[in-house]
Amino acid sequence: MATTPSPTATPRPEPEGVLPNGWVLFAGIVLIINGCLAIMFGLAAVLNDQVVRVGGEGVTIADFTAWGWITMGIGALMTITGIGLVLGNRIARWAGVTFAVISALAQFGTISAFPLWSLLVIALDIIVIYQLIANWDRRIW
Repeated sequence: MATTPSPTATPRPEPEGVLPNGWVLFAGIVLIINGCLAIMFGLAAVLNDQVVRVGGEGVTIADFTAWGWITMGIGALMTITGIGLVLGNRIARWAGVTFAVISALAQFGTISAFPLWSLLVIALDIIVIYQLIANWDRRIW
């Protein structure tokens, strides 16, 4: 009677192309939308800073055109990071948290001119941060 060797437990490698769960997809899509809106807001500030001002009040910084370029840069990075989140990139998760924090802080530069818009964008950034941090699943990421 021959004895058969007992099977040994071998660790399974993690799959590389696993798509993110629903909350990470939600955060990625919101990050893409928020980034595109930031790009449009920054473009409006660069092209004609008088159009963007409300009631003669400006932003709390000195140069509105420079603020537009900064906002467009942040928006482009947020859009790229959101696309990375949707595609399941592991690094995009921390980058998404970082750019959402930067975006929320950057809204304080325009809160005197656009209080409701700034509060809406800050709320969206907080939702993105929450979804990326609270729903962290190591099996997926």
